[in-house]
Amino acid sequence: MLRKPGPEQTALEMVTLDELVPADHLLRKIEAAVDFSFIHDRVAGLYCPDNGRPPLDPTLMFKALFIGYLFGVRSERQLVREIEVNVAYRWFLRLKLTDKVFDASTLSQNRRRRFQDESVAQDIFDRIVEQAMARGFVSGKVLYTDSTHLKASANRNRFDKAMVEKSRADYWAALDAAVEEDRAAHGRKPLPEKKRQPPVVETKVSRTDPESGYMVRDGKPKGFFYLDHRTVDGRHGIILDSFATPANVHDSIVYLTRLDRQRERFDLDVRAVGLDAGYATAGIAKGLEDRGLYGVTGYRNPTPPRPGMMRKSAFKYDAEADVYRCPQGQALTYATTDRTGYRHYTSDPDQCRACPLLSSCTGNAKAERAITRHVWQDARDRVDAHRLTTEGRFIYKRRKETVERSFADAKQLFGHRYARFRGLLRVRWQCLLAAAAQNMKKIALLTASRAEPRPA
Repeated sequence: MLRKPGPEQTALEMVTLDELVPADHLLRKIEAAVDFSFIHDRVAGLYCPDNGRPPLDPTLMFKALFIGYLFGVRSERQLVREIEVNVAYRWFLRLKLTDKVFDASTLSQNRRRRFQDESVAQDIFDRIVEQAMARGFVSGKVLYTDSTHLKASANRNRFDKAMVEKSRADYWAALDAAVEEDRAAHGRKPLPEKKRQPPVVETKVSRTDPESGYMVRDGKPKGFFYLDHRTVDGRHGIILDSFATPANVHDSIVYLTRLDRQRERFDLDVRAVGLDAGYATAGIAKGLEDRGLYGVTGYRNPTPPRPGMMRKSAFKYDAEADVYRCPQGQALTYATTDRTGYRHYTSDPDQCRACPLLSSCTGNAKAERAITRHVWQDARDRVDAHRLTTEGRFIYKRRKETVERSFADAKQLFGHRYARFRGLLRVRWQCLLAAAAQNMKKIALLTASRAEPRPA
């Protein structure tokens, strides 16, 4: 006989919160594998010890933020609403079913008033990495680095144009010394002493988020973005570094500084690195050789000349004579070395005027062809050659399984397509906490897989 259901919502039941959370829930695995106790000690100095109202427990606050990243909840208001109704979230945060959940403004006010630099987020991220290392999930032998863009919270049509300095390369001091050494070796006078300044270019500056960068890259969307420069370990893809910059900062600008930080902070014995073509510069190649690292970088076709004009590759460099030779055999001799680190080699106009290839070689009014070569080009050539070796092919192939996979997971599962906040500091917090959450998930899953009995 068909009956109407009774009002079950008001019935009293004797249950524990632990009984309501599935045994295989991700948060159970994270709670079992990750130690969060260090958070309280790290931030205790930012709180008043004997005055004011009792604050929200900082460990609970950061665990709540990690829930937002782990389950792709972009809005903090929505996160609070999810915590109110999700028993697994309450269990993870040690909140009873009858406990009142904190207000979303508590998160924003703590971020605005108490955490005014990225040091806390960086330290939390580093401690999670150390826990992965303690469990043997990090080898530190081969590192993979790349960057991905996050769309800034800014309208791309609301901007002003301004003259802005480009980012400073982190190897300028070494380059200055190399330029002076090269000029002296060629019998040229030292360049007049002048403080190196980054070039100034006109660019678009967002009115909504001025700290974002206007990105113009082949195959990428145009607009205001941030870049997350990320390095992962080759063993299990544990993220070892995350550093956000405006999107108009080139990948190679901050690479060597961040690489040195990882090696020193985690005492890594790095042997090799895998990088995409954006890092294939003479400065990066020289930096890797100076650090004794086996670098493998991608290849990008150089910018083609005007249609019908001869490419630079048609000219062969004679290292012994320090000249370039054109297809007709003429030598392009050394002229000078500029401040940017490029040697200039020029042809003899008297010979070029009678050359049958003149029209396809140069459009210079003096009938002179010029070729440039970086003072560190030899290092660049050696690093480029690694890509063609058996070891180099294997390392480069692993990029898509490590750092590219890490970014794909971040975008698909951790809400990493968009900047949740405005301002570089807050975006750096987002990148660091999202990377820490990814590492927590990987640590938990790897630990659980070790604990599971294997079939005979």
